[in-house]
Amino acid sequence: MIGRLSLRARLLAIVVALLVAGLVAMSSIVVGQLRRQLLGRVDAQLVPISLVISAIPPGHVDTIQRELAGSPLGFLRSDLAEQGIERLDLMLKGLGQLDLTETGYAVYLSADGAVTRKLGQARGPGPARLNAAVATARAGEPFTVAGADGAEWRVVVRPYAAAGGGGSSTVVMAASLDETNATVGRVRLACLVGGSMLLAVLALAGGFATRAGLAPLRRVEETAAAIAGGDLTRRVPEPAAPNTELGRLARSLNTMLAQIEQGVAAKVDSEARMRRFVADVSHELRTPLFGIKGFSELYRMGGTEAGPALARIEAESGRLARLVEDLLLLAGLDEADGPALDLTPMDLRTLAADARHDFAALDPSRPIAFTGPDGGAAASAPVLGDEARLRQVVSNLVGNAVTHTPPGTPVRIGVGTEADTEAGAHGVEAVLVISDEGPGLAAEEVERVFDRFYRADGSRARATGGAGLGLAIVRSIVSAHGGRVEVRSAPGEGAAFHVRLPALCGR
Repeated sequence: MIGRLSLRARLLAIVVALLVAGLVAMSSIVVGQLRRQLLGRVDAQLVPISLVISAIPPGHVDTIQRELAGSPLGFLRSDLAEQGIERLDLMLKGLGQLDLTETGYAVYLSADGAVTRKLGQARGPGPARLNAAVATARAGEPFTVAGADGAEWRVVVRPYAAAGGGGSSTVVMAASLDETNATVGRVRLACLVGGSMLLAVLALAGGFATRAGLAPLRRVEETAAAIAGGDLTRRVPEPAAPNTELGRLARSLNTMLAQIEQGVAAKVDSEARMRRFVADVSHELRTPLFGIKGFSELYRMGGTEAGPALARIEAESGRLARLVEDLLLLAGLDEADGPALDLTPMDLRTLAADARHDFAALDPSRPIAFTGPDGGAAASAPVLGDEARLRQVVSNLVGNAVTHTPPGTPVRIGVGTEADTEAGAHGVEAVLVISDEGPGLAAEEVERVFDRFYRADGSRARATGGAGLGLAIVRSIVSAHGGRVEVRSAPGEGAAFHVRLPALCGR
């Protein structure tokens, strides 16, 4: 049943249950202690009286009994004082101080349990239950017994030597506990009423405190509901005390929500890039296929000679083959275990020299500077790499510079080694730089220049180059060698591509 309650109701129920248990325990302790205190006071008054009664000579009992009508217990002082009984005066001073009871009596019992004398109205416990055996067992200690009407009595039983050697007799002194029980009952009722009122006030205050304390959890619930509804930007308000359980929970949830939002955003971006990729691949494949199909149909209909038609078909087929090879290369580079590279010791100066010859062959009018990475003298840059793949990297960078800069634009080829800032003071990188003084790239173009099928001009014109896979292949091949490629560019300031590989001497 309690499992169906809300957290606030369960917490309040637990608090109320603990309060009830605490109040019951406290009331029981208070009432029990009060009863022990009151019984102690009764015993402190009853025991001296029992000593006096057991010391009264039998001849004085009738005299005492005649005085009983005036005061049940105070009659003894004047009567015994007149009889000149010694050593009892100090005991008799307390006989009138029995303030916790209004009813008391004394009974003298013979050895066989018969009542021989009595003082007061003996309506308490029966004489048969208070014989010489009880007196011997109790040894004058007070104890509580029930009377004939069910009322409780505090009793002291003492042995009494009968006159004339009549054997062992017993004197019983008893005091009613009606007043004591009534006082304890009133205190118990006061504890019950006061405890109930206190419980109601504390339960009400606990309800408000629980509601206020669980307010952050309600905000967590509302935030979770909003996120489930699609609002991934919502966050849990963090409380003022960040080191509390709720503070740590809110901080953890916000971190988790940020990661979920990033994951969803990455998934959406990945799906968008996949759609763009499929669209770009479809477009790039469709263009040569349509060219092949178009010239085939044109030749079949007699609209062109075989030579030109076959030349165009061959060109489009080669273009299609190169595109498929580039896609297969990227797919292999994307594999978890990476492509199978034929790693051998080599020097990037060889690739830099080939790049210089490529620039000269493609555009003889270009001024070419051959320097170090930072503009100084060129230096050796030994690496452990796959020469064929790295030549493809340099070829793509040279083709990119030739395609996207006007003829005659100066270029610089830099090669050498530099300290690896990411690897620490002892790391060395082999660096190859291909830079130009062309129109440069905007900041958003720099961020996407290595994306597949991305072209900075945003067009599909053949004059701007291939399918937009060249720089993507460059980055994938360099990453497979454990290096990285960077581009530094700004509008009107040209572009510089830095290929950084772990230097062989630094391994």
